Amino acid sequence: MQRISSGPAGKTAAAFDGPGALPRDGFLLDPEVAFLNHGSFGAVPRAVFAAYQEWQRELERQPVEFLGRRFSDLLREARLALAAYVRTSPDNLVYVPNATEALNIVAHSVRLAPGDEIVTTDHEYGAMDRMWQSICRRTGAIYRPVHLPLPMTTAADVADLIWAAVAPRTRVLFLSQLTSPTALVFPVSELCRRARAAGVLSIVDGAHALGQLPLDLDAMKPDFYAANAHKWLCAPKGSAFLYVRPEVQSLVEPRIVSWGDQMPGASGSRFLDELQWTGTRDIAAYLTVPVAIRFWAEHRWEDSRLRCHELARTTRESIEALTGLPQICPDSMDWFVQMATVPLPPCDGPVLKRRLYDEFRVEVPVVEWQGRQFLRVSLQAYNTRRDVERLTEALRALLKL
Repeated sequence: MQRISSGPAGKTAAAFDGPGALPRDGFLLDPEVAFLNHGSFGAVPRAVFAAYQEWQRELERQPVEFLGRRFSDLLREARLALAAYVRTSPDNLVYVPNATEALNIVAHSVRLAPGDEIVTTDHEYGAMDRMWQSICRRTGAIYRPVHLPLPMTTAADVADLIWAAVAPRTRVLFLSQLTSPTALVFPVSELCRRARAAGVLSIVDGAHALGQLPLDLDAMKPDFYAANAHKWLCAPKGSAFLYVRPEVQSLVEPRIVSWGDQMPGASGSRFLDELQWTGTRDIAAYLTVPVAIRFWAEHRWEDSRLRCHELARTTRESIEALTGLPQICPDSMDWFVQMATVPLPPCDGPVLKRRLYDEFRVEVPVVEWQGRQFLRVSLQAYNTRRDVERLTEALRALLKL
């Protein structure tokens, strides 16, 4: 095991100008921290947060008017903006607090029998593994993760490896579009196409995709798709969506039964009405999603995306130069965008993560995958080259490289 040594705390990151860069003080983040973990919970720009608070104040000025009379119209407007952004009909999606809740709604709606199979990969988010394992214990279904070894080669190879596990009892193909532990973009459009042709339900975890990848759900045609708006789109916490293809909306059963189609302004769609109103809740985060979409339209999202990818490339190269360990995927936006996962030498991951933060004020996750340690760096428009330099300086000191 690599020994971890001590080192001094780093200094505040300097500003970095360039197309797609945004000033750090435009966000609410601690200026003393090199924040390289946008992917976990996101970070909200000040302008978006102000709009969020204004919606909350409006709700509290007249709660009955807001929730009892305006609720359906307000959410319809918010769905229109989001639907245009992800290229589908607003009748195909509903707001939910987070992607985990959305995927639980779907997983518990699929009627599985003993011996039915859910094919997935060993790169999925741990909470989703636990969700499916729980359902399999209850139903007798089988959760079948496909091992996808590193390094990755081609998207076609990945698609073929996954599809080779599909068998006559396969009912569900469950995939991340952009994986959480390994930060890899998977060929979900091709796999959704194969699933449709074979009569297999496709469920896509897009938690990291919205705001990091351009989405066209009508072209992708998954049966079910869930994504967070609070991560890369930088909307407030508690904003996400569930998309369901019209042909399978009748399969969806709400986890919470409330007033549904008896609410004022109900749409007539059971899918929307039963999932949209689940009791009293603050919907200000949902209503702020259109503001976040406008924010990125006004601040050159594509420039920011390209700049962050270049910083991710710089990070990969810098850490590889320290460790000598090869990359887990080709150097291409086809494989990674604003997040990059890089291998580390054997070390105590939790200790390394803690000391990176405590001693260097670098916020970055250390991930264990298949018994190996990795660093997952995720970058947003507020990040600078100095942030990356602080990380590599800290790793050099702590890992004695």
